Amino acid sequence: MPGNRDPYQFPRYENDLNFTGIKESQKPPFKKPTHLAQNDEPWSRLNDTATFSSMRRSVLHHDEFAPKDSLDLHLRSVYDNHADLLLNKNQTVLQRETLMDRRGKHNESDEPEKEPLRVWVNPQKASIFSIEGSIESPHKAATNRGYSRKHDGGFYSA
Repeated sequence: MPGNRDPYQFPRYENDLNFTGIKESQKPPFKKPTHLAQNDEPWSRLNDTATFSSMRRSVLHHDEFAPKDSLDLHLRSVYDNHADLLLNKNQTVLQRETLMDRRGKHNESDEPEKEPLRVWVNPQKASIFSIEGSIESPHKAATNRGYSRKHDGGFYSA
């Protein structure tokens, strides 16, 4: 092997001794400095207008209706168990704010009209002392702390 072989691979890196100087950039420089260009349109409009997410990240933001835990998140969702049965988990926690357009108005076309839930109330109040319809369960003190069942799951009759 010849002794004049260069052990470093191509391309060789530049250093202080063989620096070729400033190379031309492919992009022309800006006409104005950044701090002055940000005062012009559309930069100033985009920079000065806060979005919903930037307002929420602000130190001064306080949402009194924000969910405090998972239960609050599920209760505030638009999921209706009667109409929207067996939806995905991410669809069950969809919030009303997500369905609003950017100006905070609720978009009515996203949510279909729902009939009000009908609630039936018994006109005759049942007595709490009535044993009609109750599950019979004779207690025997000899076994299982007073509760005794047959092998098929039924109760012994006294």
